[in-house]
Amino acid sequence: MLKTSDFYYDLPEELIAQTPAQPRDSSRLLVYRRAEKKIEHRTFRDIVDYLREGDVLVINNTKVMPARLFAVNANGTKIEILLLKRLALDEWEVLVRPGKKCKIGTRLTVSEELSLEVTGITETGERHVKFFYEGAFEDVLSRVGTMPLPPYIHEKLQDPERYQTVYCKESGSAAAPTAGLHFTPELLQALREKGVKIAEVLLHVGLGTFRPVKEENVTDHKMHAEYYEISEAAAEEINAAKREGRRVVCVGTTSVRTLETASDERGFVHACRGETQIFLYPPYKMKCVDALVTNFHLPESTLLMLVSCLCSREEVLEVYRVAVAERYRFFSLGDACLFV
Repeated sequence: MLKTSDFYYDLPEELIAQTPAQPRDSSRLLVYRRAEKKIEHRTFRDIVDYLREGDVLVINNTKVMPARLFAVNANGTKIEILLLKRLALDEWEVLVRPGKKCKIGTRLTVSEELSLEVTGITETGERHVKFFYEGAFEDVLSRVGTMPLPPYIHEKLQDPERYQTVYCKESGSAAAPTAGLHFTPELLQALREKGVKIAEVLLHVGLGTFRPVKEENVTDHKMHAEYYEISEAAAEEINAAKREGRRVVCVGTTSVRTLETASDERGFVHACRGETQIFLYPPYKMKCVDALVTNFHLPESTLLMLVSCLCSREEVLEVYRVAVAERYRFFSLGDACLFV
């Protein structure tokens, strides 16, 4: 039995990054060459040296919503709300805290221009709510919402745009696809000039990012559904690479989950859209993905399990041990790792 505790590693709290690197591509990059089982220490902009002409770099162009709201109930109790998924024009699935103050029928006030009512509760405790406002919801949200930084980041982000990738387009995520935060327009241009192809996919990051694995048996964990899209153009670019033996390099675990959801047994992807609950853990073998750019993930997390599908659990934990020893910066605003 594969146990959640098999993916534990010891991380000193001071290595959890509280602020992003400036500039974006000055963060550190740990490179793990899987064939040689060799670790190299570089700077992120050096990724140009590791990508080859003809590689397809797959990026997730989702945009983070100002998805955190603060409301009060009729008694004045403060309630924190995190938007997760749009269900209809004015209806959303959300996380609330404290939950015991948010029974069905509870009315909450965010501001003079935005209020909501709890209309349902899911089996796992999320709320379905209906919002009341005038005008366009996105405009109201831009005024009253804040950026939903993970709970382990205690410092206020000076520039909210630093929690967005430079290529974000489609608003809908409750968290950033953080591996993409290291790229600058100049770095992307340098990759294009080298002959690296760039394919855009979409996955709106939702509750799965925040939910820890509580079950000891890994296979008992259930992933939350997240919306994804792969266009005809992206599928064509990726499939051409697969046919010609060129590498598909994913930026972030969200891009991996998108491709592995939409690929057949030969590793070819199909243009499609829908919701994915795919959960990747050893001994799963990647069908489409050949290499991965990613950040360092939480102990016992589904993301650490996904990365372990690229080589082995033991190798990944050794990479992390070295990263801790070398004082890399961990998690969403931290340094990056390249598995090639």
